[in-house]
Amino acid sequence: MNKNTAHSHQETIRSARKALVKDETILALTETFKVLSDPTRLKIVLALSREEMCVLDIAGLLHVTESAISHQLRMLKTLRLVKHRKEGKMVFYSLDDEHIEDLIRVATRHISE
Repeated sequence: MNKNTAHSHQETIRSARKALVKDETILALTETFKVLSDPTRLKIVLALSREEMCVLDIAGLLHVTESAISHQLRMLKTLRLVKHRKEGKMVFYSLDDEHIEDLIRVATRHISE
């Protein structure tokens, strides 16, 4: 690139830099999207966006073993995408908060347009 065509976009770079967040936040975001990139985990999140469910019901819905669902739920719980509550011996899972629903809704709208 010669000097005649060289140009500086420092204002653009400064503006874009404001969109960058701390490295820890970037890492957490990539982990969240990585976890949601698995079809089974995404199906679990979609199902839980409608109904609180137990492992047995999720396994029946997705035609996957209870053990496999439990493993997926552990991963989702670690990233705070799902939470659980106990009722006697039963454990029910739901989305951790409305932000997960928002994330799925926005992504779905994005691919639909």
